[in-house]
Amino acid sequence: MTRNKNITILGSTGSIGQSALEVVRHVEGLKVIAISGRSNLSKLVEQALEFKPRYLVAADELMAENFEFPDLGETEVLVGEAQLDFIASLDEVDIVLAAIVGVAGLPSAWAAVESGKTIALANKEALVVAGHLMTDSANRSGATILPVDSEHSAVFQALKAGSPEEVNRIVLTASGGPFRDWDANLMESVTVDQALAHPTWDMGQKITIDSATMMNKSLEVIEAKWLFGVPASKIEVVIHPQSIVHSLVEFVDGSTIAQMSPPDMMLPIQYAFTYPDRVVGPCPKLDLGQPMSLDFYPPDTTKFPALELGFEVAKFGGSSGAVLNAVNEEAVAAFLNQKIKFTDITTVCRNILDQHNFEPFPTMPQLIAADQWARQEISKWMNA
Repeated sequence: MTRNKNITILGSTGSIGQSALEVVRHVEGLKVIAISGRSNLSKLVEQALEFKPRYLVAADELMAENFEFPDLGETEVLVGEAQLDFIASLDEVDIVLAAIVGVAGLPSAWAAVESGKTIALANKEALVVAGHLMTDSANRSGATILPVDSEHSAVFQALKAGSPEEVNRIVLTASGGPFRDWDANLMESVTVDQALAHPTWDMGQKITIDSATMMNKSLEVIEAKWLFGVPASKIEVVIHPQSIVHSLVEFVDGSTIAQMSPPDMMLPIQYAFTYPDRVVGPCPKLDLGQPMSLDFYPPDTTKFPALELGFEVAKFGGSSGAVLNAVNEEAVAAFLNQKIKFTDITTVCRNILDQHNFEPFPTMPQLIAADQWARQEISKWMNA
C-alpha cells in the first residue's frame, strides 16, 4: 500500500463488519478509528478491546442503557444514532465502511459523502433510496464511492479493461438462492428455515431472504445504475449457481471481462480498503487445479418477479426506490415473524409501488416521507 489508511466501520458486528476486521488483522497499514453496533454490544466490546479504536458507538440508546460497558482504555463510548454521523465524518478518517443493513444506514452514509470521504459501500439501500442525491453530493464534495457488494466490486474491477464509452452491457450474476431449482407452484409453501438456507453465502437474515426472493439482485440492479452511470437497459442478470464469477462486463467489440474468486466477502472489502493497490491478504484463492464447472442461465421472472421491480425502479428512479426498499424491509420482517407468506413479499411490493405518488426528483425530506408512507401502507395491507 502507498500509505496508511484510517477506517470507520459502521456496522462492525454484522457479517460484513466482521469480515472487514479480519481484513484489518491481515493487511498492514489499516487502522480502525471507530466502530459501531446496535444489538450485539458484547461483540462490539470484544472488537474494541482487540482493535482499540478511538470511538465505539452503541447506536441503540435503550440497549446501551441496559448494558454495562467495561473499561475500554482510550476508547470513548458514544451512544445514539447521531453519533454514527459523527464517526462517519471524522477528519482523521480516510475510509468509511457503510455496512449498516437497510435504510437505517442511509444517514451515516450520507454524512460520509457530504464530508468527502472514500466510502466502501456495502449498504446498497443508500443508493437504492437516494442514488441521485448521493452521487450529486459525491460530485460536489469530492467523495469517492467504492462498491463492496461482490457483484459491483467485480464490475468495478472489470471496467478497468475499457473506457465507459466502450461498455455494451453489465451482467450481474446471481446464485439463484435456495429455490433456483424449485417449481414455481411450490413457492407459496416456503418456510422461514428454507428461505434462510442459502446454498453459497453466509449472510444476515434480511439479505438472505432478499437473496431467496431475488429482491437482493433487484436492488443491485438499481445500485449498479447509480454506481456506474449506466441505464437499466444496459444491465442484465444471469443465474450462476457456483458464485465463482461475480459479474461480467461486455464491451462493444464483443470481449467480455469477468472477475472470478471464491464466494467470500473479504476480497471486495479488501479491494475497497486498499484501492488502487492490490496486496496480499486473507482472501481465499481459486484452486484451478481442481475440476470445476461454471454454469449460467437466465432467471425465471415468473418464479422471481422481484427482478422486474428492480429494472422498473432503475429505469424510472425518483421516489420509487425509497418506496420499494421500505415495503421490502417491512415485508421481509413480517415473513421472518411468520405474519405473511414468502410469495407475499413481492406481491405487496408491487401493489404499493404501483399506488405511490411518484416524484421524479425528490429531496431527502421527500424520500423520508415516501419511506414512511410505504411502511404505513404495508401495515394497512397486512391488517386489512
